[in-house]
Amino acid sequence: MAKSKFEYVRLFEADDRCLPNTWIVVRVDGKGFHKFSTEHEYEKPNDIKALSLMNRAATSVMEEFKDVCLAYGQSDEYSFVFRKETQAYSRRSAKLSTNVCSLFTSAFVYYWNEYFPTGKPRYPPVFDGRTVLYPSNQNIRDYLSWRQADCHINNLYNTTFWALILKGGLTPAEAENKLKGTLSGDKNEILFSQFGVNYNTEPEMLRKGTVLVRRKVPVALPNGGIREKSQIVQEYVDIIGDEFWNTNSHLLTVT
Repeated sequence: MAKSKFEYVRLFEADDRCLPNTWIVVRVDGKGFHKFSTEHEYEKPNDIKALSLMNRAATSVMEEFKDVCLAYGQSDEYSFVFRKETQAYSRRSAKLSTNVCSLFTSAFVYYWNEYFPTGKPRYPPVFDGRTVLYPSNQNIRDYLSWRQADCHINNLYNTTFWALILKGGLTPAEAENKLKGTLSGDKNEILFSQFGVNYNTEPEMLRKGTVLVRRKVPVALPNGGIREKSQIVQEYVDIIGDEFWNTNSHLLTVT
């Protein structure tokens, strides 16, 4: 590329390369999604179509970025975990967050009609993205545990809150006041005693969120044989305990 006298302005660009040998997490969050979900008439407390659309958009990100070894999503957010050794975009923080966020957003809009066939979104959805580094395997596990614990806390609250409104006839203000200061056990008791709902039997995707991982699965060949092929699969499992990590020990191994 030809040089010019104006090229000095590149000196103002900050070097934002992520530290080597650290887990890189890009988390995408919906902006103003309380309003967005209301405007688009999401079912309460959870809209399976909307969550499935989030999972489809996240799968698009993993299809593009092969160094994303795991993704975890719940509500209007998704976390994408890049391998410690990744050199994607030379580990530049802004490049990683903007590319992941823009691809996720465009996929969300692109696949919208597959899940909401009545028409296009009433206005453009917006997601923000951030890049965070975690140096140790325990750190990355704790990060994902934090997000799954957040999923459980929020979903239990929302399930109880909307049961009080939709089934109990309370106003939002009355429901909020009734739940003020309650613990998990109190909310479980309200659901079961007043509405016959056993929270532990609610769909696991709602209670635990969605984990996307690459896994080898058997695929039928045209000649009738079968071979294993790496595919992105959805799971709704506990990632706080050890079982998931013992089964997927390769996720924490540097390749």
